[in-house]
This record gives sequence, structure tokens and C-alpha cells, in this order.
Amino acid sequence: MKINKNTIAYNITTVLGIVLVWRGVWYMLDKFDIWFFGGSHLWTAVVGFVVGLLILYIPDKNLKEIENI
Repeated sequence: MKINKNTIAYNITTVLGIVLVWRGVWYMLDKFDIWFFGGSHLWTAVVGFVVGLLILYIPDKNLKEIENI
């Protein structure tokens, strides 16, 4: 595979876009936590864990994605 300036620029912008989207989601979830739970991270952590497991489980009806963790 030949690496050129366009490939590097494309990869950097893709990574930057993903990081910025993740930062925005994280910020919105922190605000949600403050508004609805008074800043208690326990409930949002538990709900986030359960929702994450459901997202991984529902498509295939298994958790093979995390079996090696």
C-alpha cells in the first residue's frame, strides 16, 4: 500500500472528526447527568453500562464482541 499526502490527510481528518464527535457526546451526557441526576455519576454510569451491553447484545443476540476482555 502506497502512503501519500492524501491518505495521511484523510486519516487525520477522520480521526479528528471521530474525536470531536466523541467530545461532544461526552459533554452532552455530562450536562444530562447534572440536569437530571444532580451530578451523581453513579446512575448515569450504571445506565450507560447497561445500554452499552444492550447495544452489543441485540444485533447478534450474543456478547462475543467482549468475550476476550
